[in-house]
Amino acid sequence: MSLSGAALSLCATLPAALAGFGLLLAPWRPWSTRERLETAGAVPHADLSEITALIPARNEAALLPRSLAALTAQGRGLRVVVIDDQSEDGTAQIARRFPGVEVIAGTPLPAGWSGKLWALEQGLRTVRTPRVLLLDADIELAPGLLARLLERQRRHHLQLVSLMADLRRTSFWDKLLLPAFVYYFKLLYPFALSNAPRFKSIAAAAGGCVLVETEALRAIGAFASLRDALIDDCTLARRIKRAGMRTWIGLSRGAVSLRPYGTLRAIHDMVARSAFTQLGYSTPLLLLVTAIFAGVYWAPLGLLATSTGWLAALSLAALALGYVPTLRYYGLAPGWALLLPLTATLYLAMTWSSALRYFRGVRSQWKGRRYEAAA
Repeated sequence: MSLSGAALSLCATLPAALAGFGLLLAPWRPWSTRERLETAGAVPHADLSEITALIPARNEAALLPRSLAALTAQGRGLRVVVIDDQSEDGTAQIARRFPGVEVIAGTPLPAGWSGKLWALEQGLRTVRTPRVLLLDADIELAPGLLARLLERQRRHHLQLVSLMADLRRTSFWDKLLLPAFVYYFKLLYPFALSNAPRFKSIAAAAGGCVLVETEALRAIGAFASLRDALIDDCTLARRIKRAGMRTWIGLSRGAVSLRPYGTLRAIHDMVARSAFTQLGYSTPLLLLVTAIFAGVYWAPLGLLATSTGWLAALSLAALALGYVPTLRYYGLAPGWALLLPLTATLYLAMTWSSALRYFRGVRSQWKGRRYEAAA
């Protein structure tokens, strides 16, 4: 290879090298799984009378029996409210089988609201307790986890705490893509920075399990202030943090999503509903992300056989090494990290799919509802 060709190869490898080694050496450790909350040390049958749990549920009859059984066993005095969001599968009847669980019949979705936030807004009107648990209908909590979450909130004087649920991994596609979903989320919203009060513009929450002070929620305008947000969890955390309050997000194996994915199509639908929203519906930003992925993942693969192949291999190894802690946390072999370029390519394809859907006039679609793109 000529000197100019070697220089060109070196320049092409640099983005991957900077990304791989930069992530490993970043002081906020975006690859780490140290921000976590498990059930060790949980108090059995804790007093949870200061919490009202709100569960928005639309056609969740298949999952509610397990999630409600786990929730109602968390402790004493917990008030549980299920908001039946126009379900057609007997969701309300399933919820009423559990003693003490209240069911609210949700009203039709008003213009300008997302379905989940409208359901939560209706549920919030009935809350009289100082804390609110926002729990998705598919989340099963391990015994004592809610008490541990409450303890963390009290001890550290936090207004909002949330847990990234453990996504089920039952197929090849689940194992290939779902741990990476958490990994890329942590890269976009580094937990260490999100949890630090001084970084006002960086905040994150995982909407499946959020414990928030009722007063803090109402101080920012509650759900009406984010009524059309599709990434409502992070929007909520950002509003609370910018109001001078404190938030915390962590991982947990004790909050388990019961929702089965299993297929590439199912994971695509989950990701594509908000991927382009994450980019602010910006075409230039989409093209920039595509260029970054090309430089970080594709270029090193193409340069492995060149004179700078050693640097390309080291760059890919560094990227894989950063992914290993997430894989280990979820009980998967480190070898899955070798497939990270394929995983990244599939996520980029899902983001493009989300963008193409938006260009056709659909901002998002989920649970049988379509949210139109702005004209």
